[in-house]
Amino acid sequence: MDVTAIASVATEMAQARTADAVSLAVLKKALNLEAQGAVQLVQAAAQSMQGAGNPPHLGTLIDVFG
Repeated sequence: MDVTAIASVATEMAQARTADAVSLAVLKKALNLEAQGAVQLVQAAAQSMQGAGNPPHLGTLIDVFG
């Protein structure tokens, strides 16, 4: 194996590591954004449930057989 082949393999390995690191960083960022979106969705659902303003007796008696 000559020196140029060794250098070529080393360069390819370094590029592969860099590409893997970039891919992992993008994946982490996407997961963080997705988690933030899920938290916002849950918070919005909780706020809409609190803001319903229905009396406490409303919806407690539901006829499921009629």
